[in-house]
Amino acid sequence: MSERVLVEQLQGRADGPVTVSGWVETVRDQKKVQFVILRDETGAVQLVNPATRPTEEPSDQDAAALALTETISGLATGTFLTVQGELKHDERVKLGGVEVKIASLEIAAAALPETPIAADSGMDKRMDWRFLDLRQRRNNLIFRVQTTLEHAMRSYWVERDYIEIHSPKLMASPSESRAELFQLEYFGDQTAYLAQSPQHFKQMAQAAGFGKVFEIADAFRADPSFTSRHATEFTSIDAEISWIDSHEDVAAMQEQLLATAIAAVKDKHGEEIRDLFGIEVEVPAVPFPRIPLAEARGIVAARGYEIPRADGDLDPEGERQLSAHVKETFGHDFVFVTDYHAEIRPFYHMRDEETGLTKSYDLLYRGTEITTGAQREHRVEVLEKQAVEKGLELEGLEHYLDFFRYGVPPHGGFGMGLARVLMLLLGESSIREVTFLFRGPTRLAP
Repeated sequence: MSERVLVEQLQGRADGPVTVSGWVETVRDQKKVQFVILRDETGAVQLVNPATRPTEEPSDQDAAALALTETISGLATGTFLTVQGELKHDERVKLGGVEVKIASLEIAAAALPETPIAADSGMDKRMDWRFLDLRQRRNNLIFRVQTTLEHAMRSYWVERDYIEIHSPKLMASPSESRAELFQLEYFGDQTAYLAQSPQHFKQMAQAAGFGKVFEIADAFRADPSFTSRHATEFTSIDAEISWIDSHEDVAAMQEQLLATAIAAVKDKHGEEIRDLFGIEVEVPAVPFPRIPLAEARGIVAARGYEIPRADGDLDPEGERQLSAHVKETFGHDFVFVTDYHAEIRPFYHMRDEETGLTKSYDLLYRGTEITTGAQREHRVEVLEKQAVEKGLELEGLEHYLDFFRYGVPPHGGFGMGLARVLMLLLGESSIREVTFLFRGPTRLAP
């Protein structure tokens, strides 16, 4: 068999023999000609076969041609096959201006004739049959965009001498608090927790003298939420850097990172995103707007919405209202909300000695929070005091606190949800649509 050619390569090849492999998307079985739309991981191509039908004089029939026609007539959607044939360029062919005349066809794996999902199937049913749902060109593109986004981020960091780390996801103690933790038995008499974030370990890297680190990996939250932006297992994008003066150093790095990554997506996939999602990828201008939380609450109130949360933080509708204001005022999709009260921030966020507010921020993208970032408290005596204020037991934090007892530079970082960024970038309504296999309170399969 000749070497397989990807569909995206066909337009650049001269007419002649070619081998393509993929799955059947549609079959149009007409009396005199048969058309098969074959899709692979890069695109779709039209296959054509002049139909040979049985006649009253079977001895005069070409047995091979009859068999090929019958095979094509019996093809079910989703069947994986390999076709050898003649590539022909023809501008009249709407699908790419090329087609392949079938010479031979080999079925690698036949599909059942009844497909369990359809274009109008609900989200839960599509998630039940996710491997079929992902065969759509639109869904394939989501994960190509994800790949480009992650590669651009990694390239940004690597080019600036960041170190990539892979922190453990099994922990002896909570990474942030005992809320929203998955707890499991660990070899009988021990208890382990699934990591909510790599927070402690990326801070340990600062104590180790690594300077600048990043990680893209799974994180786990035992959060019984059924919203469009929560999952119990998700991909977290994290970075931590040493020798900063404030959280502004972290925010400046993150906005450059995002602008670079989104520009890479626009450059590589912009036209296809416009075609399949109906949106224009917008590369954000740097710097992003910054608004203190107290001012943000005033802006939201002036727009006629009263935030119901007693702790002073923005709720989802408040985030949407603030982002709408930023879009109207600055023409920007991103906004840093800064100056959070210590009561609503983790114990390890540094506090301003004059105001008592934390040196931290949330980053909103198109009305949804995607990031929390901060300068960390690196003075062990202050860190212990703040942990006790939060009701945490120092005994359970001993390994973490040891990092700071042997010296650690001023540092800070952020954690960002990959699925939320993808959802907002592509204008999707739920992170389920942009997660390869979603995990939530009621979903552990497939």
